Amino acid sequence: MRVTIEPVSAPLERPFVSASGALERRELLLLELRAGDGQVGFGEAAPLEGYDGVRLEDCRAALEDCRALLEESDGREREALLGECARRAVLPQALAAVDLALWDLVGRRAGQPLWRLLGAPAPAPIEVNHTIAAPDRAGAAAEAARARRLGFRTVKLKVATGDDAGRLAAVRAAAGDGMAIRLDANGAWEPAEAEAALRALAPAGVELCEEPVHGLRALARLAERSPVPLALDESASAPGALDRRWCDAVCLKLSRCGGVSGLLAAAHRARRAGYRIYLASTLDGPLGIAACLHAAARLAPDCACGLATLELFAHRPHPLAPAQGRIEVPHGPGLGDGLLAWYGR
Repeated sequence: MRVTIEPVSAPLERPFVSASGALERRELLLLELRAGDGQVGFGEAAPLEGYDGVRLEDCRAALEDCRALLEESDGREREALLGECARRAVLPQALAAVDLALWDLVGRRAGQPLWRLLGAPAPAPIEVNHTIAAPDRAGAAAEAARARRLGFRTVKLKVATGDDAGRLAAVRAAAGDGMAIRLDANGAWEPAEAEAALRALAPAGVELCEEPVHGLRALARLAERSPVPLALDESASAPGALDRRWCDAVCLKLSRCGGVSGLLAAAHRARRAGYRIYLASTLDGPLGIAACLHAAARLAPDCACGLATLELFAHRPHPLAPAQGRIEVPHGPGLGDGLLAWYGR
């Protein structure tokens, strides 16, 4: 196969502010696998250094470590090829790009969408949350009101960024009593601080809080006292995180799991441990979002998924737009049609 790795730089509509900092531009890698029979599969690597500590250049180096192996293959022995790439690439963010491209190639050769290859029944649209990126009360309230008008039933609000109570109150007032509000602290609080903050925020009505503190044992201790259900996010990749139930739910990310194959395996482990599960984006491009939608069709998540993030980008087409708080699972072959224009292809 011919292997091409291209950088993609996508500006955001406005800075995306979290406890990890402010992000103005998303840097990705587009992987193209062109087989000798003319079929092509595409994947993306989406490391996010402030979130997972992986640099884009390290991800590119990991993909280069797989180049010779991929070039010598025709992509038909997907599982064996992916296993050897996992050994060489090490980084799950790089492996995710290979996994997506190989699934895309398999689906295009078969003329079938990925959800069907995964054994899912004809999928209903996947329920998603709206992510509120505004760091101020007025902006957050405006986004919540817009989410309500557009039919979303869940919004996600970043906390541990300052004025949490004021912004949450503004969001609740704008969203109405029927809206589920999810919080995400990105592990920024200390345990005592997290408990106090969640007790103060709980009366506004909170669905759950993702990663209020870092570390499995700290999360487990906090879960015993918290008035708000807790979810693993960054800590979901820690050793032992999915071997037992440390808190109520787990948010799984495609990039951190090494692609669709790893995501499905992680979800099955989490379900066996007793977690509620849902999927979310690390500000992925449409290839990553589409892959998550296919996986969601197979998994039937327990909560709204954080996959409505393409609208955060500026000057890009929006191939997977939500309608009434849900996104259709792509029905084209492989990952789906109409995704590549976003990458300038």
